Amino acid sequence: MKPVLTLLVLILGLGLPTRAEEVHIAKINGTIEGGVAAFVTRVMHDAEDAGVKAVIFEIDTPGGALDAALTIRDAILYSDVKTIAFINPRAISAGALISLSTDHIIMVEGGTIGAATAVDMQGNKASEKIISYFRNEMKATAEKTGRSSKLAEAMVDEDVDIEGLAPKGKLLTLTTEEAVEQGIADHKIAEKNESEKLVAVLKHYDLVQANIIHQSTTWAEQAVRYLTHPYLASLLMTLGFLGLIFEIQSPGWGIGGTIGLICLGLFFGSHLLVNLADWSEILIFFIGIALILIDLFFVVGFGLLAIPGAILILTSLFLSLMGRYDLWTWNDINAALTPLLLSFILTGALAILILRSLPNSRIWNRLVLDTEEKASEGYVAAPYSDLLGASGTAFTDLRPGGTGVFDGRRISVSTEGEYLTKDTPVTIIEIEGSRVIVRKIEDT
Repeated sequence: MKPVLTLLVLILGLGLPTRAEEVHIAKINGTIEGGVAAFVTRVMHDAEDAGVKAVIFEIDTPGGALDAALTIRDAILYSDVKTIAFINPRAISAGALISLSTDHIIMVEGGTIGAATAVDMQGNKASEKIISYFRNEMKATAEKTGRSSKLAEAMVDEDVDIEGLAPKGKLLTLTTEEAVEQGIADHKIAEKNESEKLVAVLKHYDLVQANIIHQSTTWAEQAVRYLTHPYLASLLMTLGFLGLIFEIQSPGWGIGGTIGLICLGLFFGSHLLVNLADWSEILIFFIGIALILIDLFFVVGFGLLAIPGAILILTSLFLSLMGRYDLWTWNDINAALTPLLLSFILTGALAILILRSLPNSRIWNRLVLDTEEKASEGYVAAPYSDLLGASGTAFTDLRPGGTGVFDGRRISVSTEGEYLTKDTPVTIIEIEGSRVIVRKIEDT
């Protein structure tokens, strides 16, 4: 009976349609930065979840940020999915590291790979510490994927001598022919048409029958690439600071604080997604905000907690702009300080401009009633005119605005500019419409 059942299962199984194997294709082109790292990481996660046959990365890049390249390298190198670097036509600097992290490399005719020395923001050679670090990353990557570690080192360090290819003092850059000859690449393709090139890659690795899925950046990943740009990051910080400044200046919670939190949320969220920031920086930021709020509403005199709070906020923003801590150099610090300082300058200039010009603007006049209430035009006296000279207490701290209690009535008041703590005895000295001015009652 059992052989009959087995045969029946086999027959039924043969009659069922089989799912075609999937191959995911993703392009890595242009400058390597945090947004590209987030894209590749997502592609590898999707490939692992779908159990695809292979992931092909079509690479054409002059290089880019080292920390982003290392994130991409780790996502590819430590995945169980088969990966193929299709160099079309160049993989320079960070692109060389990414290519070496894949299981297979295939190149078009006239392609290049190499010249992977680290440089600063101005294009100058990085410090020996960074060069040594990147050289060992290239070496370790080549060793894990079964390629020549010495060739990988020569791409980074000009002191490595490769006879016939890169004499001492010259960085190694391999052409397609040289890469195939030296075992860095598996094969070269001669097709000229772009679609034919891809077909040639699929044929070489016996993937023609697979279901091809082209991966592209999502709108969110594209947005992250823009939001992490240094200049846009400066703008987000500026708007965030301005929003919080105006929120502190006005009672209650309004549009200023909402816009400020949204902008700072976009700043931290985008940097978090590309691994420039982590939750520790966000925690430091909110501790700084909490210290400033405590200082404003619960501590007499400004500065005891506000100054360390401001320092924590600046620290969190700086760390978020720095990226990976193991790669810090003076040039990286310079690059992180630039948008931060730019944000401070913009915040200060815009705050002064807005505070001076807003009361005279048309927008402000639409929001604030500035007409004069004359008795001849039928207006009645101010609602609190009967309280002129009345004594009471400060229901809240007056900084200088706040709330006071007079004859059991709770009303909004303001001092002449001084700071008064809660429960301070005060007297009403002036009433202008609904604006009530108070002064502290001195002890006799």
